Amino acid sequence: MGSASTFTTRRLSDTRLAPFLIILAAVCWGTIGIFTRELQAEGFTSIQITAARCAVTALCVVTALLLTDREKLKIAPKDIWLFIGTGLLSVVFFNICYFTSIQYLTLSMASILLYTAPFFVMLMSLFLFHERMTGQKGIALILAFSGCVLTAGIIGGGVSGITEIGILIGLGSGFGYALYTIFGRLALKKYHPVTITAYTFVVAGIGILPFCDVGGMILLSAENPGILPYVLILSIGCTVLPYFLYTKGLKHVEGGKASVMAFVEPMVATLIGIFLFHEQMTLFNITGVALIFLAVILLNRRCTSLPADAP
Repeated sequence: MGSASTFTTRRLSDTRLAPFLIILAAVCWGTIGIFTRELQAEGFTSIQITAARCAVTALCVVTALLLTDREKLKIAPKDIWLFIGTGLLSVVFFNICYFTSIQYLTLSMASILLYTAPFFVMLMSLFLFHERMTGQKGIALILAFSGCVLTAGIIGGGVSGITEIGILIGLGSGFGYALYTIFGRLALKKYHPVTITAYTFVVAGIGILPFCDVGGMILLSAENPGILPYVLILSIGCTVLPYFLYTKGLKHVEGGKASVMAFVEPMVATLIGIFLFHEQMTLFNITGVALIFLAVILLNRRCTSLPADAP
């Protein structure tokens, strides 16, 4: 009786904590722009930044597990497809699509297309995980996406420089971004979140190497030692930590809800732009932030309680 009560209490605690883990992950992702701007100013291309981020992340997580818990590095060879999904099909694919789309679109439009991910997640979750499309999720998705459009400056700032190929590539980034939630949920049935994070970035790091000039990256780093701290912070604070938190949160939150909560990322990025880089604050920005915040509150109303069929 006592052990059952303890288990139920622990599960209740984990379930209540899960949405906040996802929100915290999104906050970490929202700070990425601070460090990528510095690396781009030093001559790194977007693909090289992604490659460095993946490689250093993989090295940090694998080294930590080798020193603390080697059991979590054990996976069945037949399950490697799960990490090809999270690493290659999601992380590598969406990053390449996103950074390529910026060459054809405005940065704000590329960001909007990246955040079509929740639509893809909800659609795939209907068929793969039999999640119900409720009114609550639908309203939250509309609120969050509308907020993202407003914070990106699409409304009120005009839209220009849009091409068909840019739109297609941008939608590809949204689809790839969505795949992490899908493959992550499948992997969670067998593996710990830190195991998933480790192998995701091992596979991603190997997969993205052919697309970047490794020699050029090493040369740039050797010429400017100040690059290393930015790479480390980007890898640990903006990658290792948020991917672990998001994956752990997925254990207790539906994929569709989790992907909508991740809209906190552009909200944080907007606030950082306003307060740190002194970007212009408009009524549209403020309204967008408020809509995203409202969507997260709406989803968390039920995320903080156990499902009715929980043991």
